[in-house]
Amino acid sequence: MKKQRDNRKIVGWIAVSISAAITCFWAFWGIIENFHEGWYFESWWLNLGMMLIQYLSPMLAFMGVTLISIFWPWLGGGLHGLIALLAIWFFDAYSNAATFLIILPLMALGVMHWFGRPQPNKLAASLVVGLPILTLILSGVSPAIRVSQRLNENNLQARLVYGNEVALTWAPAGPGWPREGGDWYEAQHACQHLSADGLTLSPASQDTWRLPTVDEAVQSMARHGQNSGGVWDAEEATYKITPDKESPLWDIHSQVIYWWTATEVDREKAYIIVYDGKVWPRSKEFGPAYLGFRCVK
Repeated sequence: MKKQRDNRKIVGWIAVSISAAITCFWAFWGIIENFHEGWYFESWWLNLGMMLIQYLSPMLAFMGVTLISIFWPWLGGGLHGLIALLAIWFFDAYSNAATFLIILPLMALGVMHWFGRPQPNKLAASLVVGLPILTLILSGVSPAIRVSQRLNENNLQARLVYGNEVALTWAPAGPGWPREGGDWYEAQHACQHLSADGLTLSPASQDTWRLPTVDEAVQSMARHGQNSGGVWDAEEATYKITPDKESPLWDIHSQVIYWWTATEVDREKAYIIVYDGKVWPRSKEFGPAYLGFRCVK
């Protein structure tokens, strides 16, 4: 009996350790993504709500299931099995990746929690809660400070931006600088048909505005009003100062964090630029809400 109790204790602590590690991962990922692509509302409460619901919900859910597993092992083990079944339904397939990386590990972890008895369970619960919160704080301090210090001039008009051997007029908020995303073809069409004042789309092509090239976008990036000294070498962008989502180029209250550029990779892909200066190739038909554009002339 003692050997069995010891075995169940060992298995229980292994299960708790794995669950705590997974919860810490979701804490890290959630808070980093929250301050990378989220936290753009003017309302502090809306930002907080989005953080909890969209970015920290995986951490909170896994933490809750693990706590249930510590104090009510049978119920916790069953919840892990239920989550595995939901994963099968969600991925709508029995793909090798989903099976071996998500479904089977969840089932195995559920069995371990069902069999295991981590003692003392209050210590186990403290670690499951404390370690992710510590991860959250340590990972979130730096990006939270960065976001809180963003330069916002509240000027969404057309802006003439000088710097780094580039001088471009960037379109005002509107059809040439929308708050919603679109694909590369939509961005090209909007710039070609944008009126001279940048406020309306004309039926005929105007050819006054255009998308910036990847070189121009990289060279124009800035932080705290200072040009970032970006250089594009046809493979990657490098900067003297890491740029950020700030005035005069970016709208800090928009969900858009990527822009299309005019530079094509091939017939199917074009380059996009992130507000922090990174450049990636993407399908021209890719058009999520967070991938927008801003026309220039």
